[in-house]
Amino acid sequence: MTYYLEVRNLSKRFGDFTALRDVSLDVVEGEFVCFLGPSGCGKTTLLRSIAGLDPQTSGTISQKGRDISALPPAQRDFGIVFQSYALFPNLSVTDNVGYGLVNRRQNKGAIAKRVAELLALVGLPDAGPKYPAQLSGGQQQRVALARALATSPGLLLLDEPLSALDARVRLRLRHEIKALQRTLGVTTIMVTHDQEEALTMADRIVVMNHGVIEQVGTPQEIYRRPATAFVADFVGSMNFMAGTLVAPDRVKVAGVDFACPPQEGLAPGQKVSLCIRPEDVRVRDLPANIANRVPVEVAELDFVGAFCRATLKAQAAADVAVTADFSSNLIRDLGVEIGTKLDIALPPDRLRVFA
Repeated sequence: MTYYLEVRNLSKRFGDFTALRDVSLDVVEGEFVCFLGPSGCGKTTLLRSIAGLDPQTSGTISQKGRDISALPPAQRDFGIVFQSYALFPNLSVTDNVGYGLVNRRQNKGAIAKRVAELLALVGLPDAGPKYPAQLSGGQQQRVALARALATSPGLLLLDEPLSALDARVRLRLRHEIKALQRTLGVTTIMVTHDQEEALTMADRIVVMNHGVIEQVGTPQEIYRRPATAFVADFVGSMNFMAGTLVAPDRVKVAGVDFACPPQEGLAPGQKVSLCIRPEDVRVRDLPANIANRVPVEVAELDFVGAFCRATLKAQAAADVAVTADFSSNLIRDLGVEIGTKLDIALPPDRLRVFA
């Protein structure tokens, strides 16, 4: 298969600090990819290396079969949107959007037509005469997006483009950027530390930590089948219970045996973490013979809007606690409150085991 972007064995060092360590990645044409990870994990450095703004120490980058590893940014085919918008305050919106086209010496009529198209595309058809200071943060970010798209780049790079905006604007722009990307079909890479942003916008997510890629997959794969304990912990909420693998498909936690999917690469007797998402804990309509049934007591109950997050202590082992997400309807129907005793089940197919 031919990939639009191929990153091979990329490393980047700043003095004694290694920001990227032997990173390899393939991106398909038209794909929306998110680099996700905590601050300092290397995601922005990887984006800037692809753009040529922070050239790699070693490794290669190819775009559409062309080796761009040593090319300056001006000779690479991309548009970029920064977290800070980086608009020229002394230029009107029209001049900001058309800046790259003027540099390419296109005629005024073609530039005016293209700028009008782009401002309509980002929902700001009448903003042309205004200056950045007259626009809201969300509007400035749309102008920055229009400017990045003006030269019809093959690759769109977004460096935490929504992090400076308030929650409501961020939510709206999230959907608008994704819809725009689908309409244009432009290959897009976005850096974010916001897992919800990555899960809702990306075709594939690249989870990074300490300069390496921990896992690459669709949002569903990353969330449902995390490859490492770090991914499980960083993306979404996860319960971790310390235990011992007693058989390939059984883990003992505080004296209680739990059935789990068969484990490869782990040996019986090995210390492990048994993991389950809070929403996967079952409490309603449990069959008599259900696997991994545990009697618990509700120790804490936190109202989180659409659901309640319950902290459940195992009655047989008080030091074992599980967090579960229960709908408001379930809380009402079962009369759940602090001190309520319940039977829960941890479905084996929803359990993950990590060394």
